[in-house]
Amino acid sequence: MATQTAFVPSRIPTNTRLPPKPAQCFSKRLEVTEFSGLRSNSCLTYAKSAREASFYDVVSAQLTPKTAGSTPIRGETVAKLKVAINGFGRIGRNFLRCWHGRKDSPLEVIVVNDSGGVKNASHLLKYDSMLGIFKAEVKVVDNQTISVDGKLIKVVSSRDPLKLPWAELGIDIVIEGTGVFVDGPGAGKHIQAGAKKVIITAPAKGADIPTYVMGVNEGDYTHEANIISNASCTTNCLAPFVKVLDEEFGIVKGTMTTTHSYTGDQRLLDASHRDLRRARAAALNIVPTSTGAAKAVSLVLPQLKGKLNGIALRVPTPNVSVVDLVINVEKKGISAEDVNAAFRKSAEGALKGILAVCDEPLVSVDFRCSDVSCTIDSSLSMVMGDDMVKVVAWYDNEWGYSQRVVDLAHLVASKWPGVSVKGSGDPLEEFCETNPAEDECKVFE
Repeated sequence: MATQTAFVPSRIPTNTRLPPKPAQCFSKRLEVTEFSGLRSNSCLTYAKSAREASFYDVVSAQLTPKTAGSTPIRGETVAKLKVAINGFGRIGRNFLRCWHGRKDSPLEVIVVNDSGGVKNASHLLKYDSMLGIFKAEVKVVDNQTISVDGKLIKVVSSRDPLKLPWAELGIDIVIEGTGVFVDGPGAGKHIQAGAKKVIITAPAKGADIPTYVMGVNEGDYTHEANIISNASCTTNCLAPFVKVLDEEFGIVKGTMTTTHSYTGDQRLLDASHRDLRRARAAALNIVPTSTGAAKAVSLVLPQLKGKLNGIALRVPTPNVSVVDLVINVEKKGISAEDVNAAFRKSAEGALKGILAVCDEPLVSVDFRCSDVSCTIDSSLSMVMGDDMVKVVAWYDNEWGYSQRVVDLAHLVASKWPGVSVKGSGDPLEEFCETNPAEDECKVFE
């Protein structure tokens, strides 16, 4: 498999005025953190707004992790992994927004496959009924290209993955967001078309496709698998806090109900559907339906196989869902305070950025654009008798899930042959010479 070792020229923009040597240009060192949202005074973590482009952005956007064992070369960088999005629907567009918010991403989205063409792709990316107006400049460049803050993204349109130009474009990772190609033969068509890896943004069909949930089993990932699954949004909510409960108290058995916002799979008005309940008008009914989320937990926590099951209630809200879990535990004599304490410990430790705890009396809309996979509603935690525990957790089934897809893609990039992720993560670390005493960055001509 080819490694990302091809160097491409990179230089400070010609319109940037720098003094000639021997004078030195000093600029205060800027701190950049991963996109994890702005934390408010409450328990919520929200997506932060896009900041204005600066000289720092221009430079850092050109810098990516260096190949292992290589010596930094001034003016040259390693190419980013090329990413294609197949299916530019709710998750596809959320993924692109999430990726765009991470200025130090080792990925570069260069193409989307969307049956609607460039006008639809551009318009629906810019204007979103859930997320609001995208704070980025989105334009149609020509009949095959859009630009996002100056980054050119090709738009292709084909329902057959075998006909997609992945080989021609040198695609490394395909984000499979159609919900159609979720098994080996289907997702494998992207590999046949020339892509190197496929991340399915849905539960995979078939035991041959490994499933990963960030915060739970991402440590098991190896580069060998060409097709992987990010599980479902509900499994991404459920698995992290189930892991905490099992480690702290020992799960004997349990059931889960997800009160889930309606999705594009349902019908706006009564119409034919293979699931007769989903055939009914989504915005007018509470629709009981099946979910494999609870059983899928065993794919990432094998010790829980056969111990969990559940159902879904689709409700007339467009976004944000909530999981209600009831379990029997091995440990006796615990309290709701003990349960919440275990969650708080994880939220500040191993699951920071994945799990949060909320003590305020909030409702679903308050969790819109929450970056974490699940937020425990501490006031609703209960313990009945000696061994029955009830936990309620909120999740943004679009935005929070898409953040984890980006995280998983970054994990794949970090394990790419020849790529090193050593260092502080500051894109200017190897570009600048830093004076530790003054914490300044010297940028030379």
